[in-house]
Amino acid sequence: MRKLRTWREYLIKHFAEDWDAALDYIQFAMEEYQVDGDTEVFLLALYTFVESQGGVAEVAKRAAMSPGTLSKILSSEEAPHLDTLAAVLKALGCRLAIVPLKADEYATTDTAPVPEVESKKVGDSQTQLIESDSSP
Repeated sequence: MRKLRTWREYLIKHFAEDWDAALDYIQFAMEEYQVDGDTEVFLLALYTFVESQGGVAEVAKRAAMSPGTLSKILSSEEAPHLDTLAAVLKALGCRLAIVPLKADEYATTDTAPVPEVESKKVGDSQTQLIESDSSP
């Protein structure tokens, strides 16, 4: 049996076997992206998630795009368009959701007041990836 050579190979194999761990991984990557804005790191995490869920060709097929297009998006230094990200996440069985921030998590200005919002706590995340009804 061939041993895995890299950490990324280990993650791909692990996430292929553990859907919840894969979701936690991409959720954490999204949260970190919101903090540091490092698009390349987020896209590498997304690429790892894609590889663990059938690979570029399979996920591209489910997202109705060519494998070359998906590979180019995941290898880019630029953030994908929101509709493209949504299509890829849907193909992976996820979606983006908007979650209100706590008052101390955003900056307010005198000209643009932020309304008070009550919501159910869904965790510490600012944007929540939510598993969709369909399985990957």
